Amino acid sequence: MRNIGILTGGGDCPGLNAVIRGVVEKCASEGIGVYGFFAGWRGALTGEGKWLTLDDVEGIQTQGGTILESSRTNVMKIENGPETVRQNMEKLGLEGLVAIGGDDTLGVANKLRKMGMNMVGVPKTIDNDLSCTDFTFGFDTASNIAMEAIDRLHTTAASHARCIVVECMGRHTGWIALQAGLAANAHLILIPEFPKTFEEIMEVIKKRYKDGKRYSIIAVAEGFELAGQEDMDLGVDAFGNKLLLNKDLAKNLASMIEKEMRNDETLDEKRKYFECRSVVLGHVQRGGAPSAFDRVLGTRLGVKAGELVVNKEYGNMVALQGTNVVSADLDKAVTERKEVDKEFYDAASLYFK
Repeated sequence: MRNIGILTGGGDCPGLNAVIRGVVEKCASEGIGVYGFFAGWRGALTGEGKWLTLDDVEGIQTQGGTILESSRTNVMKIENGPETVRQNMEKLGLEGLVAIGGDDTLGVANKLRKMGMNMVGVPKTIDNDLSCTDFTFGFDTASNIAMEAIDRLHTTAASHARCIVVECMGRHTGWIALQAGLAANAHLILIPEFPKTFEEIMEVIKKRYKDGKRYSIIAVAEGFELAGQEDMDLGVDAFGNKLLLNKDLAKNLASMIEKEMRNDETLDEKRKYFECRSVVLGHVQRGGAPSAFDRVLGTRLGVKAGELVVNKEYGNMVALQGTNVVSADLDKAVTERKEVDKEFYDAASLYFK
């Protein structure tokens, strides 16, 4: 009997369980057993996990999170890590492994692939920034949650005549902030791909104030940096990602805006009472049940990954291109980041007023 392993790595994401079920269902239909490693690559290092049955995955596509749990363990940073993974796969009789994750998790899978281990990648990132796929599951859910939050903040901002800075997920790219901000009528959207100076930000806020628009909503991605200002060097994480000073980004930006407005004597006297508040959406964006789109996308990607296993087409990643789920180049997917293009941002910029 043929057997494979499966794991979910990195941050949790709505739609993970749908992928797991898709893989198990497809493999089971062809008599292939699936061993689920617990806690991502950490499980692949310890061997901890369980054989997944059809009963284990029945209906799990409706649930958020991952039944296999997750971690941010980097196999390549562990002494004899790759060889340990290989040995555990051999002990369990696994011919290959389906890795579900973002650029870090799939980056490890790609390196193990180059070391001779059979890997299939499934793209997972809230940020929607993996190449070779039009959308990653979880992004739609996160964008809708952020959109609904901004919708609600409009009413309180308008009631108190305040400016509110809403921080969305997006370490390197601004897909969530742009998608949610545009859908929810944010008056300014700030993303890493297109830095702005503080003066450019204030130009929008002050114009709205002078035009008698008594409140403003700013959507900002967590990785946004003011043009002309560099963050302190705080080092990198286990995967080499730059650690951000931006944990207080929204709070600091709101404070700067309020101070600038109150001190601008070219504005009327009411500006002395101007208030700017901050809201950090944080992990709430990735929590809860996945949207219909993400349940279906996760299912389709999982089934396709299972199909690659059945056909022994290892070394590839599954992806959504147009309306089709296809096999894509794993190496390209983890080495090229998908950023927001200028045409999309320019279109959204028409609404910055």
